[in-house]
Amino acid sequence: MFPELNNILNSTPETCEQGKVVLLCDKLTDGTFLVHHFLSFYLKGGCKVCFLGLVQSFNHYNLVAQKLGVHLSAAREKGQLVFLEGLRSSLDLILNDGQESTQQILSPLQFLSSPNASLQCLYDFVRVSLQETSETPWRFPVLIIDDLSVLLSLGVSPVNIMNFLHYCRATVCSKFMVEGLTTGYCKDIHGQLTMTCRSPSPVKSEKNVNKIFQYKIQDKNVTFFARGTSSAVL
Repeated sequence: MFPELNNILNSTPETCEQGKVVLLCDKLTDGTFLVHHFLSFYLKGGCKVCFLGLVQSFNHYNLVAQKLGVHLSAAREKGQLVFLEGLRSSLDLILNDGQESTQQILSPLQFLSSPNASLQCLYDFVRVSLQETSETPWRFPVLIIDDLSVLLSLGVSPVNIMNFLHYCRATVCSKFMVEGLTTGYCKDIHGQLTMTCRSPSPVKSEKNVNKIFQYKIQDKNVTFFARGTSSAVL
């Protein structure tokens, strides 16, 4: 979790709100540090998190989280984190292809063996993972997907993905986009973050608010500054 980013978003783990959808997009740069931020952010906030890791292993996310002061293994053991390791699950499904087994039938990635199949099995996994129980002390459920575009690469139709999201989200309140600098690589500026906060009001006069920041990724932190104010460009 990066404190400076919390200041930009005007939010902390203690004051995080339910009912928001955050979309992360990157262009000409790697914006995955934002995924790690929100994962540690909501775990520190005491939320129940379901993480669909479709591009990296659990060990990868766990190593990065430790630098941010969060232990994913401990969170998973106590039931706060439910992690779907897409790479391993898909391999297990492929190796068991053609064999009748309960594990195959209930696999969240069952759609891989059925062209044009819906994501009902994946949604069921999310729903069950985040359902409330009498023994659950968590504040509210959170779903994080890394990376949603992988589903398109696997042949899932956009319609099925939208249907999946329709059932997973309540409403879209904010949108984030990360991109590289148009001037190319700079050792002191790693990229630019554009934050668009969508107004929930139906009144046309209530416009969306855009904020632009540049950032530099460090070993255990990310430094943000207003566009053009870095000493590297002055």
